[in-house]
Amino acid sequence: MPFASVKDMRREARRRLPRAVFDFFAGGADDEVTLRDNARAFQRWALLPRILRPCPSRHLGVSLWKNDAPLAMPIVAAPTAFHRLAHPEGELGTARALAQADALFIVSMASTVALEDIAAAAHGAAKSGHARLWFQLYVQPDRAFTARLIRRAEAAGFEALVITVDSPVFGRRDRDWRNGFFDLPAGLSCETLREPQGDGQLGPPRPIAFSAAFSWSIVDEVRKMTSLPIVLKGILHPADALLALEHEVSAIYISNHGGRQLDGAPATLDVLPAIARVVAGRLPILVDGGVRRGTDVLKALALGANAVGVGRSLLWGLATEGPDGVARVLAMLRDELDRALAMCGCSSLDEVSPALVGPRREPLK
Repeated sequence: MPFASVKDMRREARRRLPRAVFDFFAGGADDEVTLRDNARAFQRWALLPRILRPCPSRHLGVSLWKNDAPLAMPIVAAPTAFHRLAHPEGELGTARALAQADALFIVSMASTVALEDIAAAAHGAAKSGHARLWFQLYVQPDRAFTARLIRRAEAAGFEALVITVDSPVFGRRDRDWRNGFFDLPAGLSCETLREPQGDGQLGPPRPIAFSAAFSWSIVDEVRKMTSLPIVLKGILHPADALLALEHEVSAIYISNHGGRQLDGAPATLDVLPAIARVVAGRLPILVDGGVRRGTDVLKALALGANAVGVGRSLLWGLATEGPDGVARVLAMLRDELDRALAMCGCSSLDEVSPALVGPRREPLK
């Protein structure tokens, strides 16, 4: 089927998925103001191309850390839960597609496939034998359980921990309430949250617990549990970005949880420039929320991001064509980014700067 854009694949996924499942993936918190504003924020910026700058080929690779193996492109898979709701292969299919594209997969703690199996699928599919995997972590009140999860991620070859810090409590999503969607269907569960029992069997999955009592000390606690780089996901305020620097994390991840937690929070693109200014290049910055096109990726890079996360778009690909759909979405976004770089006169991401964008409603001075 000829899909011209991610929007086309979203339309087809809506046709194929049960309404409750589509709404779970597509929906946001409360009135979904933040959900809508994430996408609208990209429309508030215009690209300002420079002409007659030779760039017969473009280099899209990026290294987030010094001496780190480069990513093939600055587009990464943001953590999203329950991929088997979209397709029977679930996170296994997503992992294979991302590995074949040399793209980074940030695996959700709420995955419907165990993290070890995801890693095996990714490593088996990687052309070079080196799949890029990070593990998203909600620090649990049971620290011993948290430590066991971290050890499992380390043993499976995950390269970083992405601590999600925007969920002291669980957001309310009106679509899920209207649809009565509160639990996974029979036969599906959060497989990573199962633990081996004494008889060699796996126990039932634990529920993910949130805690409004957590403070910045959890970063220091997790640091004692692992030598992996720590990424903080859920930062929206420049003051918290500065605190992240003080706590010596390895990267910050600007996110409002895809508009699924605090409705009324700002669009991530709107806070990116201020956070980039205070960070001043001392840490890599990732951002997600509302990305639909390669031109969106380019705008985020110009405003200070080092890499951009996509979540729902990959789920629409998975729901529509399985792993091939995930690969198709990645190829669409990559090709759109490559064309946009060419038309803006940039031969590599190093040439992308704030001079490449301007507010859409204000005249260029």
